[in-house]
Amino acid sequence: MSVVRRATPEDAEELLRLRQVMIDSMFANGSAATVESDTSWHAESLAVVRTKLAEPDGNFAAFVIDRPGQPERQEQPNQPRKLAALVVGTLDYRIGRAGNPRGVVGQVFSVATDPDQRRRGYARACMEVLLDWFRERGAGSVDLNASAEAEPLYASLGFVRKPDPSMRLSL
Repeated sequence: MSVVRRATPEDAEELLRLRQVMIDSMFANGSAATVESDTSWHAESLAVVRTKLAEPDGNFAAFVIDRPGQPERQEQPNQPRKLAALVVGTLDYRIGRAGNPRGVVGQVFSVATDPDQRRRGYARACMEVLLDWFRERGAGSVDLNASAEAEPLYASLGFVRKPDPSMRLSL
């Protein structure tokens, strides 16, 4: 099994690439596919992602697995690594409630594996490390949106469907 590691600012472009893989796969059959596969946002997002990745004690974390077959990092220390998989999450505070009195909530919002690297346990390995990161920081619960294809993975990690009255306003 490949080693899961915390993403660094040097991984920012690959994080955006794999996030786009996730977005494209989620909207591949819907009418939003044309809008969602637009990558023009990457340039503006890149600096923000690099900044977030440089904050090791912040509320944003990405865990990745390097694509197999690359030279060791010490052989090419300044070369960006190609990634096979990633998970990204944030911590948020909400007023406490029963079951989470401290109000710390984890949010998983990007889980992606390159199509040719799937079915190797990469997403599971990355998710397990992210869930440990949430636990270490006191999260009382973790939320995510699951595609039908990924739901069995999340269920095996203990996630359950909830009746969700979520709504969204795009600003």
